[in-house]
Amino acid sequence: MNQDAKDLQVALGVEIDPELLRLALTHRSFAYENGGLPTNERLEFLGDSVLGIVVTESLYRDYPDWTEGQLAKLRAAVVNAQALAEIARTLDLG
Repeated sequence: MNQDAKDLQVALGVEIDPELLRLALTHRSFAYENGGLPTNERLEFLGDSVLGIVVTESLYRDYPDWTEGQLAKLRAAVVNAQALAEIARTLDLG
């Protein structure tokens, strides 16, 4: 495992199986250019679902008086790419 991968794990406060981390970081374009390696797309699908349920549960608890429509708009704002990119920058992940 290279130093960047180790730094990522330290920043996230987790230990990740090196093969799983390699898969998580393998974009489809790289995989195609390098002989059809497995890609991160299935993990991305799973991660999007997990993120959605975690955020939904948190918002549901934290905003008990909000309507479904209000909660849905806030969830969409929290899980959008721009918001997640800002969180990643805050964690020095990109």
